[in-house]
Amino acid sequence: MTHAYGDRVVVDDVSLDLREHRIGLIGANGSGKSTLARMVNGLIVPDTGRVLVDGLDTRDHVKEIRRRVGFVFPDADTQIIMPTVAEDVRIGLRDSGLSRDEIEARVDEALARHGLLEHRDHPAHLLSSGQKQMLALASVLVTEPQILVCDEPTTLLDLRNVRIITETLRTLPQQVILLTHHLDTLSGFDRVLVMDAGKIVFDGAPEDAVAYYVALMEQRP
Repeated sequence: MTHAYGDRVVVDDVSLDLREHRIGLIGANGSGKSTLARMVNGLIVPDTGRVLVDGLDTRDHVKEIRRRVGFVFPDADTQIIMPTVAEDVRIGLRDSGLSRDEIEARVDEALARHGLLEHRDHPAHLLSSGQKQMLALASVLVTEPQILVCDEPTTLLDLRNVRIITETLRTLPQQVILLTHHLDTLSGFDRVLVMDAGKIVFDGAPEDAVAYYVALMEQRP
């Protein structure tokens, strides 16, 4: 598949089969990794080629695919849309068909799991950066997606919150595709891809992929 913004090709003839439980995607800014990640849930449709999720084409089955693929953005403030913490988690269940009691139970469970239950009725914008990222994660996971794509979710966080988010992602039952510049968070992953100039230039074990990426960056002026 290929995708361009005007004359600039950002995903250049990439072909992937992503089946592993924990997959990392690394690359310099502008390498195309965020565009590639957004193709997984149909936020971006390739100009040529196609993206299949459980056999469904993102061109034709966007709603079904977005139920299967959750997406966490780098800046939680762009993802949090409701006034209070509970409301922001609850909105993802508005078309779930669950009863009000079932929805509230699901919301409280998600908040408890992510350390936010005591902030249930607090204004979401007053949370710390780490808590906001946990809220963004909870708001996606409450819908029970099969796949979770995280686009640099630790970029704006301090070391403590990087560790919290990293450990949370490690314990999830969902398949996780993680884009990150925190290379040590990829330890223990099943597979790591290195992207450069729109192409996948390395695909392998975390240690090998990180070493390849570091060497690649050291060659740059």
